[in-house]
Amino acid sequence: MTCVTTSTARTAVFTPRRRRAHRRRCARVFALAEARVDASPSAEDVAKAKTWPTWGCEASEFPWTYGSSETCYVIEGECVVTPDDGSAPVRLTPGTLATFPAGMSCTWNVTKAIKKHYSFH
Repeated sequence: MTCVTTSTARTAVFTPRRRRAHRRRCARVFALAEARVDASPSAEDVAKAKTWPTWGCEASEFPWTYGSSETCYVIEGECVVTPDDGSAPVRLTPGTLATFPAGMSCTWNVTKAIKKHYSFH
């Protein structure tokens, strides 16, 4: 992974310690840009998700861009969410809790009619 610093026009010289710290900061930024999936969420997370509104759709394929972060809990159905940035696709099945970051563009390929609880934050 390459991180680019645009705060200065001159080349930054990193000591090994500064390089490790820089990589950790960049890793945190990139980790926030990827979908996170929990195939075995805690009972507490599931109970909380069940208080959220629901959304569903029939088998279809469509592009989507997240204006804000979304966490969802899949009740039924199946789909694959493929990020446009080339990162790994995410498979959603019943019982899956997933979080998608704000700004992420992707394609939803719903293979079995899906129903999910969702929360934007």
